[in-house]
This record gives sequence, C-alpha cells and structure tokens, in this order.
Amino acid sequence: MERETNREKILIVDDEVPVQRTLSRIMKRIQRKCSLASSAEEARTIMKEETFDLILCDIRLPGESGMDLISDVLSEYPETAVIMVSGMDDPEVAEKALEIGAYGYMIKPFKPSEVIINVSSALRRQRLETESRTHRENLEQMVASRTAKLQETLDDVIHVIALTVESRDPYTAGHQRRVAELASAIAEEMELPEDQVKGIRMAGVIHDLGKISVPSEILSKPSRLSKIEFELIKTHPQVGYDILKGIEFPWSVAEISYQHHERINGSGYPQGLKGEEILLEARIMAVADVVEAMASHRPYRPALGIDVALEEISKNRGVLYDPEMVDACEVLFSERGFCFGSS
Repeated sequence: MERETNREKILIVDDEVPVQRTLSRIMKRIQRKCSLASSAEEARTIMKEETFDLILCDIRLPGESGMDLISDVLSEYPETAVIMVSGMDDPEVAEKALEIGAYGYMIKPFKPSEVIINVSSALRRQRLETESRTHRENLEQMVASRTAKLQETLDDVIHVIALTVESRDPYTAGHQRRVAELASAIAEEMELPEDQVKGIRMAGVIHDLGKISVPSEILSKPSRLSKIEFELIKTHPQVGYDILKGIEFPWSVAEISYQHHERINGSGYPQGLKGEEILLEARIMAVADVVEAMASHRPYRPALGIDVALEEISKNRGVLYDPEMVDACEVLFSERGFCFGSS
C-alpha cells in the first residue's frame, strides 16, 4: 500500500481494554485521532488501510509479540514514531526496545502527564527527523544537479583545449582522443573504479596540452627531429603541468599529464621516475600513448600498425612499461575486439 501523509494519527496496540480506554482518553485531551488494536495481527490489518504518525504498542501481546511487530513496522516505515508500553520495569527490555528504534518506553500504570509528555516529545522528534530527511534529500538532489552541470562545463572546456592543441598539429589530430579511449579501456579491463577511469579518460584527452608551446613547424616536420628539436618537444609535459596544476580537477589530471612519458626503469622524462614512483594512471597513459602513436600516421613516417605497436610494449614489458598495463592492453586487442574509433 502506498504510504500517504496523515498528521497526528495514533495507533494504540494493547490487549487490555482498560489500558486502551485510558490511552484513548488521554489522546483525546491533546486532540489526537486514535485507532485501537488488541493484537499484532489486528494492528497489521488496520495498517493495511491506514498510516500512523505514532504507535503506542504493548510489548506482551497474544500471539506475535509487540517487539516483533514494531521491528517489522519500522523496517517498512522507518519514519513512524513508536513508544513501547510494558507492565515490567525491565532495563534490558527497555534497552532492546530503544535498539530497534522505539522513541520511548513507558511502564504501566502511567500518569496522564507522563503519556502526554512522551507522546508530544515523540511526535516533535518525528517531525524534526522528517524535515531533516527532506532537507537532506533536497540538498543531495541540488548538489547532484550542480555537479552534473559542472561536469558538462568541464568536459566542454577540456574539449576546447584538446582542439586547440590539435589545430596546431594536424598530423596528430585525434591522437589525444584515441589515447584517452585506449587508456580508459585499459583501466576498465584492470577493473579500476569508475571514477578513476573517468579521471584517466579526462587526462588522456589533454595529455599533450604542453605541445602548444612547441612551434607548429616542429610538430609537423616531415623528417626526423634534430636533437635540439627533440629536446624542445620533451618540454611539453612540464608546460602542460604548469598550465593544468592551477585548475581544481576532481582527479590528478595535471600529474598524469606530467608523467605520461616516464618509464618504469627510470629512462623516461621529464623527472626520470621509476616503478611505482609513477602514478598508476600515468603508467596506463604511457602504454596507451605509445600504442596509439606507433599505430598511427606521423609526419616523418607512415602508420606502423597495431601489431608492431603491441610488439613494442610486449618486448619492453617490465622494462619500460608496467606489466599489468601491457597485459590488459594486449587482452583488449586479442580477446575483446578493441579498435580505435575514427579520427
């Protein structure tokens, strides 16, 4: 049954008629509407047709106990306020009642003032908790909505940055996108968390941002680079890092970009990092970057193809490239049918 909103409705569950009458009279004094049940079974029947803000329930009932009844009710309707009633002054029973979610525990016989105070307090607490829950849910929805908008904005900015780099280097147009595609696929094959995969994809899309500082004639040079030209090319991770480090990304985008040319034996650049000194995401990016670069056309050579690219990372597995990333990449092409999208 769909739970509807009813204010200040109370269900009294007690097998003693005098207790029912006493509680009913007290509830009328504070203008609360009551329904009566003499057993858990009767209470369940009533609750199929009505909903209640508060339940006053005896612990000892014929058949199913009041404690079991309330435990089930609170699992289905946790917003319902509950006060347990008992003829026993038993601390252990009282503690158990509070543990399952009861707001209070009253001992028979009770004074009207005691009942009024307990009921009023329970209903006030219930209202506050309901308001707090509603406020929290609204806040979570607002945060989720704003986060989604910020993510869209961030994606658009990253896309523009990527296009800016590629507009200066037509031969590698689409390189960053394809590297991001392969790097994120490797991360997924390694079963990394979704958020980490998203960060790797984001970093891949702009990992060569620093190339905007390299003259376009060097980027598109149709012959092998000179030593000086190559040294200039090697500055691009530092330049990209200097640009990105001031941006508050949800992931280590600047560091991944900075380290994507590092090699696990320390022969990479610009820092000469080794092994696990290199971010896991950057080790993934290194494999994806090399495979895409070798498989694609370059100004100074035609495309070498996927087979040659995979042979390169296999030959240098554990030397230049992290074995785990190499294995995941090879599985993608040999077993998962991975292929690069069109430029």
